[in-house]
Amino acid sequence: MFMGNINGDRRTFFQLLVSTLLVSVINFTVWFAITFYVYLQTRSVFATGVISGIFLALTASTGIWFGSLVDHHRKKTMMQVSTVASLVLYAVAFAVYQLTPKEHFTDPSSVALWTLVLLLMFGVIAGNIRTIALPTMVTLLVEEESRGRANGLVGTTTGVTFLVTSVISGVLVAVGDMFWVLVLALAVLTVAVGHLSLVPVREPAPAAGTTRSSVDLRGTVRVIRGVPGLMALIVFSAFNNLLGGVFMALMDAYGLSLVSVQAWGLLWGVLSTGFIVGGLLVSRTGLGANPVRLLLAVNLLLWTVTLLFPVRSSILLLTAGMYVYMLFVPYAEAAEQTILQKVVPYQRQGRVFGFAQSVEQAASPLTAFLISPVAQFVFIPFMTDGAGARAVGDWFGRGPDRGLALVFMLVGAIGIVATVAALRSRPYRRLSERYAEPEPAAAPPVAAAEEVMT
Repeated sequence: MFMGNINGDRRTFFQLLVSTLLVSVINFTVWFAITFYVYLQTRSVFATGVISGIFLALTASTGIWFGSLVDHHRKKTMMQVSTVASLVLYAVAFAVYQLTPKEHFTDPSSVALWTLVLLLMFGVIAGNIRTIALPTMVTLLVEEESRGRANGLVGTTTGVTFLVTSVISGVLVAVGDMFWVLVLALAVLTVAVGHLSLVPVREPAPAAGTTRSSVDLRGTVRVIRGVPGLMALIVFSAFNNLLGGVFMALMDAYGLSLVSVQAWGLLWGVLSTGFIVGGLLVSRTGLGANPVRLLLAVNLLLWTVTLLFPVRSSILLLTAGMYVYMLFVPYAEAAEQTILQKVVPYQRQGRVFGFAQSVEQAASPLTAFLISPVAQFVFIPFMTDGAGARAVGDWFGRGPDRGLALVFMLVGAIGIVATVAALRSRPYRRLSERYAEPEPAAAPPVAAAEEVMT
């Protein structure tokens, strides 16, 4: 039903989508599982924090390089390289896990433990090549008017990935530590490599002179600056992620102040379905004639939700607000991808997607790192027994949870002001005008370069 709304090479797109879903589920299962396993073995919050830091730092630092690899080689080839690299790294990690006495993994300073962690995290990060290559495949395989819907299905796979991962990673670790996690990973990735080798993809050969593997940051920035308003869009998205780091740092603490840990875990399982439903809605409704305006309108809604859900200490308000948030995030992500697919030359899309990933992913951890001590030592005392509690505590409430709520509300207000300013800005108008221009006749499947079936 949903694929019927997409014009282009639907069969190939669907097979690549399913392949990417399977590989993403495995990679994120490995990431979640090693985090759970390290904590259960060492009981070290510091160790699990380091794992998260490794993931975020590697994601931010490798995006541009991975984008260059995608542009300099055939997309299907790089998707296969990504899977094979993960498979090899997981195989080596499995050997380390089997050959190392298990008591070595209980010491947070163990060389064997961190060798295992690094091998697995590099395997997970290698999968990011696929996440950069897939939107360029949408450009290649899907006609322009259908790309928004196709990007909605990509968002749905992300939602399914997190829903499935949150269930199976904990179960597998509980049943057999990392053994069954790695056995499953090796089996599924082996199947994924074989499946992708059988998927025919007709794509143009890389343009002459682009087969080197240099990062070419200057050239990427030059392309972005050459599209009116595009740099502003990436900066705006990075700013949103900067503010969104507050969710990363404080949401669990806020939710756990309202319900038990068991209820909170179950609730997030339900909330993650919003991402799936949102992606399906995008594939059904599309993004309209102006995805730039839609992107900003959705951001305005999301920041309004952020402003309103903490008004009272209510799990019902939090649940309703977060479900609306999860429901509309796929619209924002699909809109950004659709804009880039239209305004960036196909031969440069990998680098631009990688650049955007690096810039945007670097923002959230920075805020998460900075806001936690500010919330702990400023806002929580302010609303517990400080001036804020005395001034507005009678109607707003008092206590640590109200300090966290105040942070969310301030972030929501800042986000609303920034989004309204963006809607009224010149870069917004210029990017909207650029998007409205017809796509160049030399669309990617009809590129001057030789077309080859891979």
